[in-house]
Amino acid sequence: MQKKQESTGLVWFGNDLRVADNNVLAEAIRNNKEVVGVYCLPPSFLEKTNFGFQKLGAFRAKFLLESLEDLKKNLFQLNISLLFYLDTPENIIPKLCQEYNIDKVYKQKEWTADEEIEKRKVQKCLGNVEIVEIYNQFLYHPTDILSDPQKIPNVFSSFRKKIEKYIAIQPECASIESLSEDNLRTVENSIPSLSKLGYTVDELDTKSAFPYKGGETSAKERLHDYFFVTKKLGFYKKTRNGLIGTDYSSKFSPWLANGCISAKTIYWQVKKFEKEIVKNQSTYWLVFELIWRDYFKYISMKYGNEIFKLGGILNKDYSWNSDEDLVQKWINGETGDDFVNANMIELKKTGWMSNRGRQNVASYFAKELFIDWRIGAAYFEQQLLDYDVHSNYGNWMYVSGVGNDPRDRKFNTQLQADRYDANGAYRKMWLQSSLF
Repeated sequence: MQKKQESTGLVWFGNDLRVADNNVLAEAIRNNKEVVGVYCLPPSFLEKTNFGFQKLGAFRAKFLLESLEDLKKNLFQLNISLLFYLDTPENIIPKLCQEYNIDKVYKQKEWTADEEIEKRKVQKCLGNVEIVEIYNQFLYHPTDILSDPQKIPNVFSSFRKKIEKYIAIQPECASIESLSEDNLRTVENSIPSLSKLGYTVDELDTKSAFPYKGGETSAKERLHDYFFVTKKLGFYKKTRNGLIGTDYSSKFSPWLANGCISAKTIYWQVKKFEKEIVKNQSTYWLVFELIWRDYFKYISMKYGNEIFKLGGILNKDYSWNSDEDLVQKWINGETGDDFVNANMIELKKTGWMSNRGRQNVASYFAKELFIDWRIGAAYFEQQLLDYDVHSNYGNWMYVSGVGNDPRDRKFNTQLQADRYDANGAYRKMWLQSSLF
């Protein structure tokens, strides 16, 4: 075994809050005798953006803090300390590099605007300390696909068929070895409570379809239960458009968004399920959804900041409005559409909404109310437990007619309600109405 260098690495955690199949963490441990972890939460995430919403709403903040607590425990088992700061990375990371004589900083590679700006600010303050960036969030690894991001197809089916035919999924990275106990830092540095960050969250609504906690441990428990206890994976394709309960879909997306579990880990567990239990359309369809997740990441890589512009990646010049009263009625579930209202109330009260619901409320917002779709995307960013910049903006562009939908569809929300909530049970649950 190659002897490690007498060096210290700093792992700058972002949306990769896990130990298993974490290539960033593995690389740091492999190349350094000592390793320290850090997570920085910029205060700006708690403030309102130009669209009037926080970047990090209360439900997302709760899930994030739970994920960080779990990561801290799991890193402790490897004798690695996780330091948390409510501050900007450019203020904290250079200081840590000086204090701990850091030789290299390791982080997940990002490419969207805010993350790139943040990284450049840190690098400017680091002097000779190198930032090592590693792709750590894909199912299909970019080095296996990309010669030029501009060659990524604009239609999902073309992308999917090509990669399924020619590209193999890489194995999970090898198990990580523990470091010496001397590596632990005896510093008073705890993960803050929600209240300390200024949030108030009521008791979780008992009707929530997502009653789970953040963290790698919870993610693994959910995967094991959904795959190998209830075996609901075998029925996923039939139930995935459901609206009520925990098991109509896998519910992996919040953990994926925070990096508590990797897409590759899920994929290889699907393969295990197929080998041991059953291989069918449902097992394929879960992988199919993971490919959609990858696709929006590649689209954001191809188009950069275009995904945040009103005209989207198609540069469409539609006539949008920003009527605050209409926006608020949409948020509060007070529109003229009961199906939209029920979904929006669920989101407001729980931080969760089904995939079927999301498509309908976004289509209604953009194509019925004709409101600037970026306002809706910003509200989703604040509220959704599984907010992911690539999927959020990719999907909002898609349903708003400025993205990757070649047919520019508009959802008929009442026909959708008749199909997916035929007996009105979902609407009755959230509207508390006597109409049903």
